[in-house]
Amino acid sequence: MDDHSRDPRTADEAVIAKVRKLLAMAEGTDNTDEADAFSRKAADLIIRHRLSPESLAAVDPSELVMHELEIGRGAYVRARFHLLSGIAGAHGCFATFATRLHGTVAHVSGHRRDVTTVEIMYASLHQQMASRAAGQRRSTAAATQRFRRSFMFGFADEVAAMLTLAREEAVAEHPDPGSVLPALLAEAERVRTFAGERLGRIVSARPVAPAVRDGVVAGRRAAAEADIGRARLRSVPAIERR
Repeated sequence: MDDHSRDPRTADEAVIAKVRKLLAMAEGTDNTDEADAFSRKAADLIIRHRLSPESLAAVDPSELVMHELEIGRGAYVRARFHLLSGIAGAHGCFATFATRLHGTVAHVSGHRRDVTTVEIMYASLHQQMASRAAGQRRSTAAATQRFRRSFMFGFADEVAAMLTLAREEAVAEHPDPGSVLPALLAEAERVRTFAGERLGRIVSARPVAPAVRDGVVAGRRAAAEADIGRARLRSVPAIERR
């Protein structure tokens, strides 16, 4: 969580990053309609902003970058961030958020290839989470909101647990697992240092309101059925639907 309000990228860099993200999402989905939609959006941005082929050329996937994502406002913002943070952590990235006049934004720091994977997975899983949560209703509007919010936190917890398990299994299967963990910890520290250099002082946010237990349980069950197989952890097979 950060208390800094600077945009870490220029407008041109932000557009280029968005185009690259759309192209990656088009390549990462096996849904033809989605792939076409992502490709059309990317083409529209390329034409509208007159981006040259050179500006879209391949970049170093191991470069440390920071991308900004809008996560909105309202009762479900912290649950959305919880989902994003869990995905980011399982991919060796570091997520923070800041509240601005137009809403809350999140910053994801990490190696470019990992940040791109986080963005793709978050877009897909957030849509699934929001869709499933929208179907949850209780006796009053207030009770419905509390249950949906708890549902989202449970969903995010389960996603993070599954991704973390996959990462741990990948480390265990490495020929020399004892050398992998120290390297991952060192990279995590490097990413956090990078985020601090870009954002300035990073402070912990206030604790979230208590969750409704039944909502958390329902969210966990829904996440266990979610499709998180499109993107891959680095050197880790995609987790299949179960």
